[in-house]
Amino acid sequence: MTFGVFEILSLIGALGFFIFGMKIMSDGIQKFAGDQMRSILRQITQNRFAGILTGFGTTAIIQSSSATTVMIVSFVNAGLLSLRQAIGVIMGANIGTTVTAFLLLAFGFGKFSISDYSLPIIAIGIPLFFVNHSKIKSFGEFLIGFAILFMGLDALKELMSFIKEDPSFLQNFIQPLDQFGFGSVIIFVLIGTLLTVIVQSSSAAMAITLSLCGGANGLSFELAAAIILGENIGTTITANMAALIGNIHAKRAAIAHLFFNVLGVIWMLIVFYPFLQFVDFLVSETFFNALIIDGDAESSTRWSLAVFHLFFNIFNTLILVGFIANIEKLVIRILPPKNDDDEMFNLKYFSSTIPVGELSLIEAQKEIVKFGKIVSRMNDFCRHILTEKKESEFNRYIERIEKYEDITDKIEVEVASYLTKVSESELSERSSIKIRGMLSMVGDLERMADIYYQIAKTTARKRSNKIWFTPNQRERIIEIYNLMEEILETMCLNLEMRYSEVELSKAKSLEKNLNKLRKEIRKEHFLNVEKGEYPFNNAIIYSDLFNSLEKVGDHAINVTESITGEV
Repeated sequence: MTFGVFEILSLIGALGFFIFGMKIMSDGIQKFAGDQMRSILRQITQNRFAGILTGFGTTAIIQSSSATTVMIVSFVNAGLLSLRQAIGVIMGANIGTTVTAFLLLAFGFGKFSISDYSLPIIAIGIPLFFVNHSKIKSFGEFLIGFAILFMGLDALKELMSFIKEDPSFLQNFIQPLDQFGFGSVIIFVLIGTLLTVIVQSSSAAMAITLSLCGGANGLSFELAAAIILGENIGTTITANMAALIGNIHAKRAAIAHLFFNVLGVIWMLIVFYPFLQFVDFLVSETFFNALIIDGDAESSTRWSLAVFHLFFNIFNTLILVGFIANIEKLVIRILPPKNDDDEMFNLKYFSSTIPVGELSLIEAQKEIVKFGKIVSRMNDFCRHILTEKKESEFNRYIERIEKYEDITDKIEVEVASYLTKVSESELSERSSIKIRGMLSMVGDLERMADIYYQIAKTTARKRSNKIWFTPNQRERIIEIYNLMEEILETMCLNLEMRYSEVELSKAKSLEKNLNKLRKEIRKEHFLNVEKGEYPFNNAIIYSDLFNSLEKVGDHAINVTESITGEV
């Protein structure tokens, strides 16, 4: 058989079909179980075994270790997981990804092939996909992806069947590389790594390997196992790419994933041949033997490969689980913390990485919480400059307010851009409403920061022009600042809570108190102006300050109303 351009394009198309089905299936199940997955990942404790089980369960469900590890990197970026917790989840994800091989063999390579039923499955999934109910629609998307995945796998198998027809093709490739003993194993580990990096999917790389192995003319178990080891290294590239422009914690989590898999491959290569004998024993002498089609050498090799993949990752986790703290220390040593006091001002909780569907809203929420805390600190700085006597301290506060205002401008743009990216994917109705509310929040928070910046400029102008407030004026303005501190504290607490649990009562009560206080001050102010208690330039600045602070309060209640969906 000739293998020309048409066959190469057909092979790429079949692989693309498989990856496309995997993506649709993974996206569907993530949307279907999005809220539950968020809750599970929130509840992970320092218990490393709970993290391993979570990583295993998540990957086994969504059938994408890349999606799980990118998600983990995102959560570390968002401060939801510590590095130590993330390493445990990554270990579990590595075990979870072994389920893929068993599913492919059970439904794609055996006597029963799910691809024979793909069109009926799509026929069931399509009507569900057009239902307005988000859960039903997501389940329909999952069914469609599941069917397309196995249609792609069937096409891939069909195209790989030329190996039986033309044994010289694969042998011409293998023989030159199979002449170096253990060095050949290393070469095929590198081939597996490169293959996974190219297709950007360990599941697709696994499907290709299963299609090529087995029989007299296919890949031997030994070389296929070496490719699988390489795929374990290659699959870490996706998470490292996602972390490139993340914060230092995200980079550490991605590197920890790389270290864990590389260390596993290193010790496995040391015991490679004894381990292959152990797998041969498991497949021939235990219940795994029942999975093999009698007399089928290809079936035996493929199931041996799946068992090898499973037990390699189980043993790797069992061996290295006791060294999580050491891996953490090593990664921190490689990526030490920056000696930068202003690190908190960087976009800390997400970056322009691939948004992970509805789970990305957690990152956006964390960034908005930080946004609210920055605005709250601006209130404190403005209160200090009103009474600060030292010129150096006064100037330092002014500089910090200016810096904070510049930061808030950048955060607004970045959060809005990120939410726009997230909104481009299909989301549940509740998540779409949440995104609209978040966009409204960042707009209000940015306007609050602008007002505080203007207040700082007004206060600086008052100082440079030697305009002094009366003791009563200072007390009244400080009274508003103190009330604003309580309002902003309540706003930040609401931003941190689950939005569905937030109540408006306290925020509205505080806003009512602010409006009442502002009316009292305004009434006093007009009476004092009439009496000539203070000059005109003093009156203008005083009026500007208490009116500006009242506007900040209006935006603060708008933020809480956006949280509850009332805006």
